[in-house]
Amino acid sequence: MMKRGRVIMLAVVAVLALAVVGCGSKKQDSGGGGAQAVPGVTLPPQASDLNVKPVIPKPTGQPPASLQVRDVVQGNGKPAESGDTLSVQYVGVSWSTGQQFDSSWDRGKQPFNFKLGAGMVIPGWDQGLVGMRQGGRRELIIPPNLAYGPQGQPPAIGPNETLIFVIDLQKVKK
Repeated sequence: MMKRGRVIMLAVVAVLALAVVGCGSKKQDSGGGGAQAVPGVTLPPQASDLNVKPVIPKPTGQPPASLQVRDVVQGNGKPAESGDTLSVQYVGVSWSTGQQFDSSWDRGKQPFNFKLGAGMVIPGWDQGLVGMRQGGRRELIIPPNLAYGPQGQPPAIGPNETLIFVIDLQKVKK
């Protein structure tokens, strides 16, 4: 009887360990309202208030090698698809310095409009915003190969810089 209880306990522990490892290896979390944190980036609690410019703290550790997508606020409108025209508010920060390099919020809160998938923005945006729902806020961590690569975007963005964006999707036009 004691052996059987121990075997069941070990099985439960093994299942829980696999669940934790599986959750930690996700590259994309486009649902669930931001329950998972991206390693190295912890947004403050007010980050879910779409009426306030998001603050992105300086990340810690090494940047991820692949595109990281996380919904901070799950929108309830139409999902964005390639070919749609999007209207967004955003803040962009460099991983290595934690310094903001751009923000639509700082330009009179004028939204930025572009056609998704048309190469009007960096590839990390064209890939990372697909499926985002209108009314949502999404965090993207974009590696250099999906941003500005080895040339950077001087003077604000250095060579091979990983970028962090928090993007609010205000409108999707099909």
